[in-house]
Amino acid sequence: MKNIVRYWPLRVIFTLGVALTVLTSAASVWAANHREAPITALDHKADITDLFAFRSYTDPTKVTFILNVDPFQEPSNGPNYSPFDPEILYAIKIDNNNDAVEDITFEFRFTTEILLPRLFSSIVGVGTAGLFAPSNSPPPVAPGTPIIPPAVTALDGPGSTGLGLRQKYTVTKVENGVRTNLTGGQQLFTVPANVGQRTMPNYPALARLGTYTLINGIRVFAGTAADSFYIDLGAMFDTLNFRAVGSTLPGVLSVLQDTNDGQNFAPNDQAGFNVNAIVVEVPIAMLTRDGQPHAADDPLAVLGIYATTSRPRIKVPPSQPGGPATLSSIFTQIQRMGNPFINELLIGTGDKDKFSMDLPKNDAQFANYLLDPLLARVLNAAYGGSVAIPTPPRTDLLPLMQYLPPIAPPGTPPGPIADLLRLNTGVLSTPSGSRSRLGQLAGDAAGYPNGRRVSDDVTDITLRLVVGVLLGSFNVFPNNRIGDGVNNNNCSAYQETFPYVGLANSGRDSRHIDPNENCVGCAPN
Repeated sequence: MKNIVRYWPLRVIFTLGVALTVLTSAASVWAANHREAPITALDHKADITDLFAFRSYTDPTKVTFILNVDPFQEPSNGPNYSPFDPEILYAIKIDNNNDAVEDITFEFRFTTEILLPRLFSSIVGVGTAGLFAPSNSPPPVAPGTPIIPPAVTALDGPGSTGLGLRQKYTVTKVENGVRTNLTGGQQLFTVPANVGQRTMPNYPALARLGTYTLINGIRVFAGTAADSFYIDLGAMFDTLNFRAVGSTLPGVLSVLQDTNDGQNFAPNDQAGFNVNAIVVEVPIAMLTRDGQPHAADDPLAVLGIYATTSRPRIKVPPSQPGGPATLSSIFTQIQRMGNPFINELLIGTGDKDKFSMDLPKNDAQFANYLLDPLLARVLNAAYGGSVAIPTPPRTDLLPLMQYLPPIAPPGTPPGPIADLLRLNTGVLSTPSGSRSRLGQLAGDAAGYPNGRRVSDDVTDITLRLVVGVLLGSFNVFPNNRIGDGVNNNNCSAYQETFPYVGLANSGRDSRHIDPNENCVGCAPN
């Protein structure tokens, strides 16, 4: 009898025992969806690292969504690197009528081609002509026989023969039960890992070939990219043992440190790692309830967004070695993400898998984690009481879980408690010179928690939100200067144009760097 793998939703016991869960949750909740739940710690390909949604910088009529998956990719990890999983259904879902149920979904499915089955590595290439057997090549390989293809300079056709493993993908829009293939007959190829300069002599040019324009002006990109997230992860894991000292307490930044978005004062543990990125830019008029753009003071301008990864519920392994598996057409959700850190910092470890596999509309069952967040009590204790926190219930945190000001304008139906990344599409993007990593907390209305840009410092923002800075009496020192000291993403420079993510770190030349370390040699060629 064949082995059958079933992915069934987990049934876990939900408890409101705050005192019993503080110790078990505090040690395992860090890093924005980088292996944050037990189920995704064992299923990296299905792990959503980050979700971004923001009004496009270069085209104010559009919104850009970015779904990053598969965390902690070591750029040098050949020979197969880290392709997308063809079995996974990747999806970005949009609620436009305030009920926490998706009205529009963009689905992404991948297929893999093995084009050079006899070569030892999935991506190879040298020079303009490749490599040939030399004059002393022993038989049966005659001198002059092609051995290695030319360097990779394209995703298809001439210049792509070194892509021994290549992936294609489809983009489907689902609305009102109607499925629409958006590719318009095009073949969409993913951008592969950045192997190194010998194999890929101009990786930025190669990556640009991975941007496609679909029907109705939609643009897409899928492929390996630098991890956009940044955090002093080691200090977080060590029970809030922050390194950066700018005031009287570790983890409380000085004014100069807090306003210096261009310098890090602690190590960024994500520096040098890659992820797999799916980026889609969509006209705002295709997303709103009435098919029209709206001003920021109009409730119809506000969207709720979340992303999911799902696997076939049943998988029958191949009956013959190397053959295809048989997959069910029914999918089970493995992971979801709306706001950064909700599952990581607020949901207890015993409920993380249940939260990951459930739907936002059902999040009222987890409301107690927000009304009396354990992280706030951990921070209060870790700072010896010098960081005061509000008395529960913490209604000041509800703008993260409902359609409320300052993201949604007054009069917007709040909807149910639901973990959705809410974006007011009427707010114009902020020019790069005026952008603040602290988003709305620093008066930058286009930043998190109004959507989320790749440069937003969601670590510092979340820590401050949890200790009550949305309440005037708690928006004081030291609460409003708590931070891990990592203020930017080091060498993996974001792009100011679509697809906005940083280029994939080089497998040969990337390094994981310390604060203020020289970045020469780290960035893509």
